Amino acid sequence: MPYQTIVLATRNAGKVAEIRDLLAGFPVIIKNLNDFGPIPEVVEDGATFDENAYKKASHTARILGLPALADDSGLLVEALGGRPGVLSARYAGAGASDRQRCDKLLEEMHGRANRNAAFECVISIAVPTGPALTYEAQCQGLIAESPSGENGFGYDPVFFYPSLGKTFAQISREEKGRISHRGRALQELRDEFDKVLKWIENQMPIPERFSCAGESPAGQN
Repeated sequence: MPYQTIVLATRNAGKVAEIRDLLAGFPVIIKNLNDFGPIPEVVEDGATFDENAYKKASHTARILGLPALADDSGLLVEALGGRPGVLSARYAGAGASDRQRCDKLLEEMHGRANRNAAFECVISIAVPTGPALTYEAQCQGLIAESPSGENGFGYDPVFFYPSLGKTFAQISREEKGRISHRGRALQELRDEFDKVLKWIENQMPIPERFSCAGESPAGQN
């Protein structure tokens, strides 16, 4: 099978490295948005992670003419009715730091007995013509009373994983990759990646061949 190029709809170097490692050994060339010139930004205004992941993947695929992969993820807190949800990155306002987002969450959770929460991730793989494949996974946990740990990012310091007795910010990247919402979704993708490549091959438009004006038929001079 010839190598298939897939564009990751991100400029996050860590995410690119993670996916490249995961798909090592498959006939695929992984690129990301930094490999291309400026392209219009997509507006992530979907009501669900699925909608936002598809918007990013489809937008990138249509503009670049290549299959694209995007993910969208966030934190769902039971006591807050599922917030911050799709607004996880903007929960404390535009430009807020990870610490500010965690502080806002802990403030809202102050005194609440129900600490149940889940991280959710949706991965979308789209082709330029529109169709897409979707993979999703969740990771259940609890909102801690205070931040702990120095690893990870986002809400990791306040997301407590009971099976390990630690927050996501207290475990290694390798451990997190095995149990996290994104890690689980990516593993599902990897397990079916041979089928994904075949699906992409069948969905990608076949380039049309045109003869130049005045060109002689094949085999004639």
